[in-house]
Amino acid sequence: MAIIGGAGNPVGGSFTGPAEALEIIGDHCYAYPGALGASNSSVTMLKFTTGNFYVVGTLFCNGSAEVAAPSNGNVTIFTTKLNGATVSLMKTESGTSVRENITNHNDFVISPYTEVEVLMQSDANTSSRLVTASFTGKIYRTRD
Repeated sequence: MAIIGGAGNPVGGSFTGPAEALEIIGDHCYAYPGALGASNSSVTMLKFTTGNFYVVGTLFCNGSAEVAAPSNGNVTIFTTKLNGATVSLMKTESGTSVRENITNHNDFVISPYTEVEVLMQSDANTSSRLVTASFTGKIYRTRD
């Protein structure tokens, strides 16, 4: 079931498409917002609030890549906030002029009832250079 926002699927457990929400299947969770165009202003990639459970999971962030021109790229910063406080900054770089570091990941333990937001900002502003982020994890129920 979707916790907040996006397309939830509380019945069948099938992937329903890109969503900012945290989807839950049994004791596992995921959020796949889909690809967004690189933006030089801050854009929300993921935003959800945990429930009466804590989450142990991994956030994967993929910097800008252009399918039609793979050598084109940019610097992208991913900011992770928990209850509005910045807890992680990840930087990716892509393109032929740099040593490629297009994917970064961070492991997280997220407390119950915590708002999670992942923001992306690139040094490009083009819909042809796509940026992705995804979160997968396992949930552990609390007693309340």
